Parts: sequence; C-alpha cells; structure tokens
Amino acid sequence: MTDAVIQEVAPAESEAIVLPIGGMTCASCVGRVEKALAAVPGVADVRVNLAANQASVTRANGPVPADQLVDAVRSAGYDVPTHSVDIDIEGMHCAGCVSRVEKAVGAVPGVVSAAVNLANGKARVTATDLLTGSEALAAAVAGAGFTAHEAEDGAPEKPKTDLSGVILAMSAVLTLPLVAQMAGPLFGAAGHLPATVQLALATPVQFIAGWPFYRAAWRALRAGSGNMDLLVALGTSAAYGLSVWNTFVPGTDGYLYFEASAAIVTMVLIGRWLEGRAKRKAGSAIRALMDLRPAVARVLRDGQPDEVAVDLVVPGDLVQVRPGESMPVDGIVTAGESEVDESLLTGESVPVAKAVGDAVTGSAINGDGTLVVETTAVGGDTALARIVRWVENAQASKAPVQRLVDRVAAVFVPIVVAIAVLTWFAWWIGGGDVTAAAIAAVSVLVIACPCALGLATPTAIMVGTGAAARAGILIKDAAALERAGSITDVAFDKTGTLTFGRPEPVRIEAADGDADGLLRLAAAVQQGSEHPIARAIVLAAEERGQRIAPADAVRRVPGRGVTGTVDGRDLLIGNRAMMADHGIDIGEAGNGDADGPSPGATAVWVAEAGKPGGCLGVIWLLDQVKPEAVGAVYRLRARGVAPVMITGDAVGPAKRIADTLGIDDVLAEVPPDRKAERVAGLRRRGHVVAMVGDGVNDAPALAEADIGIAMGGGADVALETAGITLMRGNVGLVPAAIEVSRATRRKIRQNLFWAFVYNVVGIPLAAAGLMHPAIAGTAMALSSVAVVTNALLLRRWRPELGDDG
Repeated sequence: MTDAVIQEVAPAESEAIVLPIGGMTCASCVGRVEKALAAVPGVADVRVNLAANQASVTRANGPVPADQLVDAVRSAGYDVPTHSVDIDIEGMHCAGCVSRVEKAVGAVPGVVSAAVNLANGKARVTATDLLTGSEALAAAVAGAGFTAHEAEDGAPEKPKTDLSGVILAMSAVLTLPLVAQMAGPLFGAAGHLPATVQLALATPVQFIAGWPFYRAAWRALRAGSGNMDLLVALGTSAAYGLSVWNTFVPGTDGYLYFEASAAIVTMVLIGRWLEGRAKRKAGSAIRALMDLRPAVARVLRDGQPDEVAVDLVVPGDLVQVRPGESMPVDGIVTAGESEVDESLLTGESVPVAKAVGDAVTGSAINGDGTLVVETTAVGGDTALARIVRWVENAQASKAPVQRLVDRVAAVFVPIVVAIAVLTWFAWWIGGGDVTAAAIAAVSVLVIACPCALGLATPTAIMVGTGAAARAGILIKDAAALERAGSITDVAFDKTGTLTFGRPEPVRIEAADGDADGLLRLAAAVQQGSEHPIARAIVLAAEERGQRIAPADAVRRVPGRGVTGTVDGRDLLIGNRAMMADHGIDIGEAGNGDADGPSPGATAVWVAEAGKPGGCLGVIWLLDQVKPEAVGAVYRLRARGVAPVMITGDAVGPAKRIADTLGIDDVLAEVPPDRKAERVAGLRRRGHVVAMVGDGVNDAPALAEADIGIAMGGGADVALETAGITLMRGNVGLVPAAIEVSRATRRKIRQNLFWAFVYNVVGIPLAAAGLMHPAIAGTAMALSSVAVVTNALLLRRWRPELGDDG
C-alpha cells in the first residue's frame, strides 16, 4: 500500500465527498473542474479550492460512485490521485462470493474500482487518496459476510491454524458407514443400519463438519444475497430434516437420506481441501520468488564482515557474498570473480560470469567465488521486489473475459433456488410424492456449483503468469496476458533488440587520410551521449589512446545525430539525412550505404558546418545480430505473426539486417518521435500490434502498441511502459510470450466450457430425478477440483527456444 494519507469522510454528517485534484493552475481550471463535476448525475453542489487542490462534492440523493467523479475530472483534463491497496478476504468459495464482495467494496465512498480474485483470496482496491481507509473497506467486506484484513506488501504468508484436515477426517470416518450400507447389497450384505445409528453418525457431520456452510450461508442471507454455501446448507438440511421426520413421525414411508446429507458435506469438504492444495500450487511461482530473499547480509565494516539484517543495509554499503550464498542486495561487483545463477529471476539456466564492474541482482545465487558488492538497491527497490510486484499485479488483475463470468455469477444462486422450488412443485403436483419432490430439489441445489465458474479464469491466470515468470517473462496484468494471444504483428526496434546494441567501428574513411583524427573529433562531440553508436565511437577512440577534447554547445538532433563545437570548429555528426539538411556533399567520402564494408554496417558521417566540401569523412560501424533473433522471427512466422522492423537507421543497413533475419516489412530512418506514429498506422489497418524495444525513445511506441514488450536491462521508462518484460533481454522470448498467452487463453476457454456445460447438463438431470443427492455432491466437489487441476497443467509449459536461446 502507498504511504498516502487516507481519511474516511462521514457522508451521514456532511453528505460531501472531498476529492484531491491534480493539475489545476488558475481560476479557469477551477471553472472547468466545477463544470465537469456538476454534470455528474446525483451531484447537488461543487466547490473547488485552488489553494488546497481539492474539490468538495455534495450529493443530492444517495451515493455518487467515485469512479464517475474521477472520470469527470480526468475528462476535463485534470487528475485525481489514487492509490491501490491489496486486502486478503477469507470465506469466499464461489463466483457469487466474488460478485458480492466487489459490489460491497465498490459502494464505499472513494473507491474507484475493486477487483476480487477468488483463486488467491485477494482484492485489489483502487481509491482516491483522501477518501477511503482500510477500516471502511474491512467494514464493507464484513457487511457482505466475509472477513478482510490488509495484505502486507511482499510479506510471506503467515502460518494459520488450520483444522480443516481434522474436521475432514472426522467427517469422512462418520460418513463411511452410511455410504457403505448403500453398497452392501452389491456384495450380498443386505440390510441397513438402524435409524438411530444413522442419525448419530450423520448429526456431527451435518452440524460440526457442516457448520462453515451454515455460517457462510447466514452471512450471505444477512447481506441480502446467496452463494454456494447457501445451496449446500439448504440441500443438506433438506435431506437431513426429511430423514429425521421419517425417523420419528409415524405413518411416513420411513426412507432415510442421512447418507446423502453426510456424503454431500464430506465430498464438498474434500473438494475444498483438494482445491486449496491446487490453488496453493497455482500461487507457487510468487512464493518461490519471495523465498529467494535472504534474511541477513554480510556488510564490510572497516574491512571486516558484520552480519546484519538485510533491511538495515543501505545503498553504498559493501556486502560480501561467499560461494553458494544468495545475493542480499542489488549492486555492482567491486572485487572478486564468480559465476552467478540467475535462473529463478530470469529463466536463464546457464550461470552468468561476473567480475568487477558487473551488475548483480539480489537473490541470485553466487557460484564458487567470493564477491564484494557495492549496494545500489535494497528492499522494495530491488529487481526481485519489482518482479514480485509485477507478478502480484498480474495475478490480482482480471482478464476481460471474466466480465461474462461476473454477470452470470450475479444471478446464478437466485436462479438455482428458483429452479429447485419449481422442481419441488413439479414433482409434488405431478406425482404427489413429497419425498421424491424433496430429493429432486435437494439434488438441484447441490449439483449447481458456481465454484468452478469463479475459479476458471483467475486460476489459469495465476498459473500462466507464474509459468511465464519462471521463464523470465513478466506479464504486468491479466489484460496484457489475454491480448498477447491475439497479436498479428510484432514491431521490433533494431539496435539492442535484434542486435546486441554494441556496434564497433569496422572502417574509418577520412577525407584527409587521418582516420585517428576523424575518430577523435567524432568522439569529442559524442562523449556525453548514451546512444549505442556514440558509446562505440568514444570507446574506440579511448582504446586507440586518443585524447578526447571537450566539446561546447553540444545539441542532439533526434533521428539525425548531434552537433557541437570542438576547438572552434562547428561539427556535425550524424546520418545521411543530417548531412542533407545542412547541404553537405558526402560523395567525397564514399557513395553512401552501398559502399559499406559489410552487410548491415551503419554509416556515421562527420562534417564541418559552413565549410565548402565540409564532409570530413565517414565512420562505418557494425552491430552484430543476436543469434536468437533468427529463430525468434522464424517462430513468429510459424505462429502466423508478421514481424516488422522499425528503426532510425538508414535504409541500406536496416534492409540488410532485415534480410538476414527474414523480415520483409522494414520501416527505416524513422525518428524516435515518429515510431509511435508508425505503430498507430499498423493498428489503424486493423492489426493487433506488439512493439518490442529497450530504449527511452521506444517508450512512446511501447505505449501506443496493443502490447508493449520491453527487453530486460533496458531503460526504466521502457520497462514501466511495457505490458510484458523479458528479463533476460532475449528476443527469442517474444514468440514464447505469445505462446504462453495463447496457452493460458486455451485453459480459460476449456475451464469456462466445462463449468458452464457441467451446470447446463447437471441441473436438468437433477431436476428430472436422475441424480441422487450424494452423487450430485460428489460431482459438484469434483467440478471445482477438475477446473483447478486443468489450470495446473500450465505449470508444465516451457518456452520453445531451440538452440538459439
């Protein structure tokens, strides 16, 4: 949870909601915000305070949903600061429970949105900073019949006292004799247990083992809704009550259904126990990440190691990491050499060599060498903490397909109860047999299970994102996971994505024959830039022992190059377009890209502005293609996805790199500010586009695409903008990200199909009297287990990288 200050405004006293407003600067801003808020239905009065950056909204009648107020402010061009909080919710068992919690939490003043995940028992609530406190959320959840408490960020699950196994064992032991008597005739053992013995066995099962169903059903009724527990409580109570009536009331048919009520309770408990185990497995990926965090660090004080809690380490501390230990912090190696296993963080199975100057990531496992690491990030700022947050966010979010399930769940239980009542009347009127009518109605109540519907989507999302995380693919939310499977085009940036991003000079042509002098001038202007080509030129000059002079008036020209003054000379360093802009004839230094020393080489011209024949020469640089890029393009094509290259490089080098990789569609000489426009152009043609990049200049294109895919190790802004991050920076994971999305979507469709079909087939069979209540209870319990187990098959998914990854 953020550190934002949260206040609960008492609407009963003031009937006013206070919204924080961001972006207001003048009286006209106040007027626009007031007008936008006043237009929201239900708003009686609006007062905006520019000094306090707040708006006080008075309601006319009833609550005004906070999301409407927030949307109104944002549509006017301003912002309402919000924060998100995760809360753990206990007692949910079906999609109806999810719907009830979301409705209750969404009605709390200040809540903008609420997404409840049945699979992990959490709710992600987004609220305005000044309105909603955790106490209000907990009260709303309690009013819906559940228990809530705030989840701790990144905290491991606390052990809970769990008697479910003991209660389940007791219920099974007492139920076994009741069920065995039903099977007795099959083995020549005629007769039944005495009625009083059956009553004695069934009663503890009904009211001790079955107590959680009654408690949850009462809470649901008190909240004015129904859930699966209500169905189980009604069904088993009817079977148990009818059996007690037939036991003690003379003149009845004497048939007993104690075994049905006990079997239903026991099978549902078995189903929930198996379901709980399966859900814990579904969340194993994030727990495995959290378990990586070491508790202590060995900090060097005056050269001597001192073990301290990892929470006490601060940036700048030197930490000693011995062989076989986990890295307690993110940092830079200052002494020692070793190989580090980063597999659980990046999915890379081969240990990575680390030496002085290399970056290491917290929780990676050190090899056989001792390292001294200067701390750069600790706690919530580490790479591991970011990964955990991303995976948690993905698992807490809802896929768009879940909306259908939510709509069905909202009306499911009332419809089932109505069908059960109609079934009872139909049997009673049609045959006059009250017992048969009751049994058919009980079967309808028991067979109808909204559990499977509620678990179908979130469980698959949890397992799918977990499997992707193990492979080094971080998916930020469920919407990104679902959209990725529909991608038709993947647009690649070239430098650092398809190539290593470490170009090297392969030929230098100077007009005066002084190649070292040309390199020195180019390096002087480029030395302050972080662009890969600039770094390559500066590094080449340093390796040749050149003294790099300072440059003045350095200015970057996006998509062209850079200008600057060195020793009084106004220099232009850039591509062909820059030379053309300044009227520089480059013919004297070669005939352009066609004369490159090798396929894919990039030309960087050096010229002096305002001088006749100002071209001083050209530096040819070559950036090697990543070996996994060829296989990635091939696998994309095999999946029906078209690869596209969007690069600022010249047409010649870009085309030759594309030919090497098998990319037909090349957009070259695209300035950084135009990449997003090119992506938008693809989308306007009806394509579903993923953009893959790693630099700051890729961030707008990543945001514009349907799915942004950032290369790990790239710029932070690219990582934050993208919906998917490849932790290894391995472009071979791009088709793998699409495949895990498609695999997850297949599981969601399979789960929803079986969940719907189960009820569509099961309810009519029960209503027709073709399904005994005990069998209905067993089938109902197994349906949830089947859905979760099917989702767990995703744990076997592995990325197809071939020999290139």
